[in-house]
Amino acid sequence: MGRQDPEQREFVALTRFSIADGMEDSIKEAFRNRPNLAEMAAGFVRMDVLDPKDRPQELWLVTHWVDQASFEAWHRSHVDHDSHAGIPPGLKLIPAEPPMPPVTATTEP
Repeated sequence: MGRQDPEQREFVALTRFSIADGMEDSIKEAFRNRPNLAEMAAGFVRMDVLDPKDRPQELWLVTHWVDQASFEAWHRSHVDHDSHAGIPPGLKLIPAEPPMPPVTATTEP
């Protein structure tokens, strides 16, 4: 998977979550041990899981796709739902406010 044209604009989906019940270490471990199902999806480029140092209860999930249609197809798929199976029981995630809008990124050669 990857880019076909070095100047192609890719779609980037950014999701921010606040971990409401002190399970930061558990959710970070779950991401390290995730089944990597997104990597097999058509149009997937890469995923970054960011841990803002000044907000330890927050987690940012950044996925890069060749286009928005690829992301939307993944997001509607049963495989996306299946990818959440490793979420620790009892975890309470609150979508961070304000929600992040979809963006595109111009790749650099």
